Formats: sequence, structure tokens, C-alpha cells
Amino acid sequence: QVSLVESGGDAVQVGGSLRLSCAVSRAPWRVYCMAWFRRAPGKEREGVARLSTGGRNIYYADSVKGRFTISRDNAENVLYLQMNNLQPEDTAMYYCAVDLTAACATSTPIPADYGNWGQGTQVTVSS
Repeated sequence: QVSLVESGGDAVQVGGSLRLSCAVSRAPWRVYCMAWFRRAPGKEREGVARLSTGGRNIYYADSVKGRFTISRDNAENVLYLQMNNLQPEDTAMYYCAVDLTAACATSTPIPADYGNWGQGTQVTVSS
């Protein structure tokens, strides 16, 4: 079974930066889709960023475009989310997820498509 372990969440002030990491293990060596989601208190889970293992089909939510960057280290099998200019509305639990069935076939990441999830890492942005 695929294992996903996130890290890098922290409490920062407005305008600060964080880099989240997601270590992926026991994943089959084939093209699949990896994404970051977040869930803020009282809100639905939101797809933040996504890319295929080939580095294609990159997606960003409008709310993070220009501030967040998703990337992957293929050698180490780690997914990253670089977050800059953080705002209070970015406060949420962030999760990485992997869809082994398709290489990011949908236009936006749909939580139900992802069968493998990490435990989450908390990001808190204060003003």
C-alpha cells in the first residue's frame, strides 16, 4: 500500500514562506497524479495544486496562483509545495494525495479520485 508522509507545516506570519514535503513510498513505478489539498475549518476540502509524475498537467487553484509552486523530486520520490507570501486564508490542514489510476485526467483535482492520502500537516498564518 502506498505511504504518504507530509511535513513542513508551521505557524508563520503574513507574507512568510513555507515548503511542504510529501515523502511517497511503495508506489508503483508508473505515471500517476499527485496533488496537494487543503481543508480549512468549516470549509470543504480544496485542491490546491497538482501534477503528474511526468511533470505535466500542472494545476493551481486561482487563490494560490503566483504564490505556490508544486514540484517533485523523482529520484527521492518526494512531492513539494513551496508556499510564498502566505495569507491568513491559507490557514488549513494540508494533505498530499496520489491517484494511481490516471495521470491527472481531470481539469481540476477531485478528492474522490485520489485513493491514497497522507495524514496532513498544519499551516497557520497569522497577521
